[in-house]
Amino acid sequence: MPTNPPLSEADLARLGSRRQRPPPVPAYLPTGPNSPLTVNKGLYSKIQSAPRVLEQSFTLPIRSGKAWTAAAGSIIRISTPKGPQVGDLNIWSQHNPSERFWASRTRQLHSTHLSTHDRLWSCLPYMRPLLTIISDSLSWYGSDSNGGRVHDLLGTRCDPYINHLLSGGQSYDYHCHSNLVRAVREFGLEERDVHDVINLFQVTGLDEKGKYCMSPCPAKEGDSIEFLAETDVLMALSTCPGGDLSLWGFGADSEKEMEKCCRPLKVEVFRLEDGGLLEWEGSEVAGYKGNHGLGAVSKNEA
Repeated sequence: MPTNPPLSEADLARLGSRRQRPPPVPAYLPTGPNSPLTVNKGLYSKIQSAPRVLEQSFTLPIRSGKAWTAAAGSIIRISTPKGPQVGDLNIWSQHNPSERFWASRTRQLHSTHLSTHDRLWSCLPYMRPLLTIISDSLSWYGSDSNGGRVHDLLGTRCDPYINHLLSGGQSYDYHCHSNLVRAVREFGLEERDVHDVINLFQVTGLDEKGKYCMSPCPAKEGDSIEFLAETDVLMALSTCPGGDLSLWGFGADSEKEMEKCCRPLKVEVFRLEDGGLLEWEGSEVAGYKGNHGLGAVSKNEA
């Protein structure tokens, strides 16, 4: 088995210097009560506990996907009615699918794993919250003994392309990517519109070598996460073919075995009885109106 070559004296000196650095400060922190990263927790808690009216409800069977719309101010509840199950979620602006969830920037602004009062931000040039998490029954989980946390932004959806690559050429049509592709066709979207997800109810982390790791889903029957729609949104959810991730692998045999740990997910969309609780008119796109320096191009270069 190959091993790394021994470190030189120069490398050891640089390594020692690295270990003496103080703990880093997070790159993005709220700068005050009016910061876009500061959530009015009192208001959002009041919204979450206020009387609501059910507008739509459905249950996704195992290894399937479905898309739906929700108006600004709606509460979207995703739950595990039969026990642990991972769900891969995509979000777009309902009226402009070019504006979609930006997993990496959300990870930078909040954390590798999300929970109550974190927001799900859209891509450039829009850069605004699409959803805010207002309730999370797994918020108690924190960081486990392996450094794992729940509601993952480290990874992305499983897909048939990596499956084909790692399984030696076998094809399988019900990975999360494919489930989402089928789901959004009803709304006129295509495969290219499917993007990086938030893996709901999924526990992940990095091992001592920085490699991506997954642990079994900790959800029980009836666990849930709730979002407030900050604008009109289109959402799509896949019930992951890996189920609760207590089993994992690639290829036909492993797919059949993993079905034993697959369960449905439930989606409910509510409106508030008292719409006056919403003290905003929906989120606004970023105010940057510049042209990225293109106006500085000389006439000779134009």
